[in-house]
Amino acid sequence: MNGKNLFDFGPVLGYYFRGKDPNRKTNFNMKTMHFINKLSLAMFLVCLVVMLFRYVL
Repeated sequence: MNGKNLFDFGPVLGYYFRGKDPNRKTNFNMKTMHFINKLSLAMFLVCLVVMLFRYVL
């Protein structure tokens, strides 16, 4: 495993900023699942920034 792949955030950013697929049917369960996934990723990234900030200070 190489270190360059470790910090590849392209798929994460693609998940956040991809467009809607008009061919895919959506329902309440899928919308809820995607909302919870995005919320948990955002919380993780905020906590990571806070931890790095505390480590530097």
